[in-house]
Amino acid sequence: MSDIQDKTIHEAGTAGPEPDGQSPVRHLWTDLIDAVRGTEQDYTVGPVGRAILLLAVPMVLETAMESIFAVVDVFFVSRVGSVAVATVGLTESLLTMIYTMAMGLSIGVTAVVARRIGEHDRDGAARAAVQAVLLGLIISALLGVVGASYAPRLLELMGASDEVISEGARYAQIMLGANATVLLLFLINAAFRGAGDAVIAMRVLWLANGINIIMDPVLIFGLGPFPEMGVTGAAIATNLGRGTAVLAQFYLLARSSGRLRVRAEHLQVIPGIMWRVVRLSAAGTVQVFISVASWVGLIRILAGFGDEVLAGYTIGIRLIIFALLPSWGMANAAATMVGQSLGADKPDRAERSVWIAGFYNMIFLGIVGLIFMIFAPGIVRIFTTEPEPLRQGILCVRIVSSGFLLFAYGMVLEQSFNGAGAPWTPTIINLFCFWLFELPAAYVMAISLGWGPVGVYIAMTISFAALAVVSGVAFRRGKWKTKKV
Repeated sequence: MSDIQDKTIHEAGTAGPEPDGQSPVRHLWTDLIDAVRGTEQDYTVGPVGRAILLLAVPMVLETAMESIFAVVDVFFVSRVGSVAVATVGLTESLLTMIYTMAMGLSIGVTAVVARRIGEHDRDGAARAAVQAVLLGLIISALLGVVGASYAPRLLELMGASDEVISEGARYAQIMLGANATVLLLFLINAAFRGAGDAVIAMRVLWLANGINIIMDPVLIFGLGPFPEMGVTGAAIATNLGRGTAVLAQFYLLARSSGRLRVRAEHLQVIPGIMWRVVRLSAAGTVQVFISVASWVGLIRILAGFGDEVLAGYTIGIRLIIFALLPSWGMANAAATMVGQSLGADKPDRAERSVWIAGFYNMIFLGIVGLIFMIFAPGIVRIFTTEPEPLRQGILCVRIVSSGFLLFAYGMVLEQSFNGAGAPWTPTIINLFCFWLFELPAAYVMAISLGWGPVGVYIAMTISFAALAVVSGVAFRRGKWKTKKV
């Protein structure tokens, strides 16, 4: 174990009286309050553990709300029936292109904004955010036209049954056509996080998902004066919430008293900055595409086992997302710390931040994984009582959550490369782990060996474990510390 890792574990677990006389518990409570309330903090100086806590808590709460949204959405849709759940699952797979663009661009904007903030160049950070938003608007317009026009055909290509196409085409058209709400929400929040304004990103996402959670049952089941719209109502509720949040983001960018504020002079196309964002985002987009395309491939394999298996997998994977999304908050905190520390020319601080964040994440996901493995039947039964979807959901949750301990470090390491402006490293790792191993292994185990859906779940678990190990080896080599952004 390296000296930095030794120091990391010591710093992450230090106990005892503090210099100001306050107990560690009281200090922790004070830091938690500051993290949720928001505080002006230079993350390039001071204790690394506290800096990660101040960043991670709002990021975890932000992504926790997103994970709650995912579970609530499928909870209400599952009351409509298995066909509606399968519609959501297949459409989410189609939306992977949108999420790919959003997350890819987010990688670039977070890296550039964090590096500029670390260099104390707030104008440069604001200009980078504007370039990312312009790119997002162009991409969302193109994808929206294609997606809305060809939604039924796209569902058919994904292996949807005639019943799913008939009932779910409108849902898919709305979700694909209104994709700008996804892209802009992702991109602007990525800019806030890169700047260290994680509390703003948290509150915006709370607004989006709060509206969705309220409007979901209203529009799906036709409560009060609203008509019953079924699964289509879920699409309208989702975009209503996200669209409102995007308007709030624009307001906060113009009015914010935080680290990131866009003024009139920033609203221009700047080719040099845009190219820098595009260069990093292109690598990030390929990275995410490799990852999410593997999910599309997996769901295509599972679709061959019928709508009930697909419904069970959709419920199971939403529960897995429920657990993993808060952990992405910890990973995003590490990315911000890495970017800002490298901007301040403090590579050792960047490395120490990653190991501390990974340690915290391992504790959290280890506990969640244990709960999932023990209580999977009761948890999945909340969402469905149909025998086959219930059985598949339980199998998916138990098998995939068995790898959570390694997932924890893998997530943090991958995002740390991105925060350092070295997105090609996790891109290459994703290529080998997902396309060259996971998809072939899933097909062989599920089809050739006759293991059925269980083979897919096992392949997922092994591939993510392999990604964590390989990422750790690459991270220890340290080449990411020399990347220029």
